[in-house]
Amino acid sequence: MNDAEVRERVARLEGLLEKVREDAAAVEAVAALSELYGEALARLIRGVDPEQDELVSHLLLLHGLCPAPLEERVAAALDGVRPYLRSHGGGVELLGIAEGIVRVRLEGSCKSCTASAATLQTIVENAVRDAAPEIERVDAESGAPEERPRLVQVARLERNGT
Repeated sequence: MNDAEVRERVARLEGLLEKVREDAAAVEAVAALSELYGEALARLIRGVDPEQDELVSHLLLLHGLCPAPLEERVAAALDGVRPYLRSHGGGVELLGIAEGIVRVRLEGSCKSCTASAATLQTIVENAVRDAAPEIERVDAESGAPEERPRLVQVARLERNGT
C-alpha cells in the first residue's frame, strides 16, 4: 500500500468514526481495539519475539501474518497439552492437517473422569483452536477401541467351577 492509498484509507476511517461517535458501545469497542493494536506495536518496537508474545502473535495471526506455519503451531499446541493428558492416562498423536481439518488420535483416557474421552477431546480441541483459529474443525479418533462389557452365562461359570 503506497502513501496515497494510506491517506485515502485514513480519510475513510475518519468518516466512519464520525458516524459511530453517537453509539457509545461502538466508540468503546474502537477505543479498546486501538489500545490493543497500540500495545502490540509498542511490544514489536521493544523487540519481543512474536511467537512468544500472546498479543502480538494473535494479531499477526488475525491478519494472516503468523510467523510460524500451521503445522508447527498445531504440533506445539499438542506438545503443550501432552503433560496434562499423560497425567490422566491419555495422550494425543497428530495424524494430519488438510483443508482446514486437523486429525488427531486420542490415546488412553482419564480413569477418574466420567466423561474421559470427551474431556480429552475438549482439551485438545481448545489447545489447537487457540494456536490455529483458522482451522475449521478438529477430528479426533480413539486410539484403542472401547472395551465393552461381556455377558457371561451363569451355567458356564458353574461348569468351570467358578
